[in-house]
Amino acid sequence: MNVMPELAALEQERRSKRNPEIQAIMDEAGDEVAALDIEHKALRSGDKAPSFTLPNATGQSVSLESLLANGPAVIVFYRGGWCPYCSVALRVLQARLDDIQAQNATLLAISPEQPDYSLSTTEKLSLEFEVLSDTGNQIARRFGLVFTLPESLRPIYSRSGYDIIAHNGDASFELPVPGTFVVGTDGVIALAHVDSNYTRRLSPDAIIAALKELQSAPA
Repeated sequence: MNVMPELAALEQERRSKRNPEIQAIMDEAGDEVAALDIEHKALRSGDKAPSFTLPNATGQSVSLESLLANGPAVIVFYRGGWCPYCSVALRVLQARLDDIQAQNATLLAISPEQPDYSLSTTEKLSLEFEVLSDTGNQIARRFGLVFTLPESLRPIYSRSGYDIIAHNGDASFELPVPGTFVVGTDGVIALAHVDSNYTRRLSPDAIIAALKELQSAPA
């Protein structure tokens, strides 16, 4: 199961139903975010992943250090459960969870949403991996992923029912650019994928290939 065909179909469907004026505003805002050049400012392969401890959907603390003691970690930053593209990406990851775990790796997803909303996402999508709450985007900021949602998009999102203030617990309108990081047991990032276009995500096949390469690397 791959993610890009589903995301491309979703984007095509949503574009076909949008008012052209609204679509033009969204495209312009997308260009504004792309101009921030986050892809080249975020952490890359070879960088050390920041240590962190975050609450999961039930409020229990999960630390990257404890996960890496047992094997590699796949860290996926997403905007929130309100984002339909994020939901597709998380559902596809769940479908490939066995393949990821077969490489002795742990999958975890991180968003700035409050734990109650992370729990809702976990339950709605029947996720069996950790979904963590990064309040204030503190960890996403250390990975270099944070941007402020353009003001032109805020009323559009609001009319769509995306209450980012309620979900994140603050009025900063800061979100992470979607990013995926495969981290080895030494804490070094083996694979980094960051894309300011939230309609695109890294293929699970690429994640699994990176994990296999880590497994086969000499000790």
